[in-house]
Amino acid sequence: MTDLPRVAAIVGATATGKSDLAVRVAESIRGETVSVDSRSIYRGMDIGTAKPSAADRARVPHHLIDVAEPDETWSVARFQHAIAALIPEIVARHRVPILVGGTGQYMRAILQGWTPPPRPADRRIRARLEADVEEGRAGELVERLRRVDPSSAETIDLRNPRRVLRALEIYEATGVPASQQRGRRPTPFTAICIGLALPRPELYGRIDARIDRMIESGLVDEVRGLLARGFSRSVPSMSAIGYREIAAHLEGEMTLEEAVRRIRQATRRFVRRQANWFRASDPSIRWFTPAAGYEADVVEWLRDQLRK
Repeated sequence: MTDLPRVAAIVGATATGKSDLAVRVAESIRGETVSVDSRSIYRGMDIGTAKPSAADRARVPHHLIDVAEPDETWSVARFQHAIAALIPEIVARHRVPILVGGTGQYMRAILQGWTPPPRPADRRIRARLEADVEEGRAGELVERLRRVDPSSAETIDLRNPRRVLRALEIYEATGVPASQQRGRRPTPFTAICIGLALPRPELYGRIDARIDRMIESGLVDEVRGLLARGFSRSVPSMSAIGYREIAAHLEGEMTLEEAVRRIRQATRRFVRRQANWFRASDPSIRWFTPAAGYEADVVEWLRDQLRK
């Protein structure tokens, strides 16, 4: 293990300050950040994804941000391949890779070396499931997934039809839940994991403040611009929290006030899903509570781990 390159990973719920901490840590230990976020990869989706600012991106190198158009699809496997190529490049520059992001499934897949279930060959199953969605039966598919694969239903975004269809497709083709078919392979690095956690009331207050800032910073105009460029609500990226609600508002389905209310609700549900991926009882994660000056404690602890 000691011969493998060391990487740091910063995990935790949205709005806990992971990106800010990653910049501080990178400056202190000669690091480069690697975004593990399923939405920050998309160009033009800046405000709603809370991407690092231009100033922060100028302070330290950032990777896997703005690398795709909103109508491109990035799977877990594609993220794994991209990061597997980046880590040796960063290490060769005598810098420490710092993985940071709130997409728990992607982060776990990278840290634990997941191998995805085989893709079923029977395209008829996928065609039938897609027809169910087109005919307005997406809710029935979600309920079916909860019955046959509750573990997948607990962790994936059930408002993302692509994820629901993929899990059901695997189950119907094989008879075995997708969550039970995931394999693992050794990772080519040793991960040092840092977790950020806040009491739920404080976290919700931060989330509400972040959403208010997004609206004030022009989230509505950002979504309007994406729609004008032809990226419809049906592309996977537009299912992201904030984008789907504002798009519905712009198409006359709800008021802005209702859209904001739904964004708050959806973000709270997302936080609960994130907690399923990274638990306080996980001994592989060293947890910190964000507070004034805590970054220095994180850097000191991380330096000690890197020296070991």
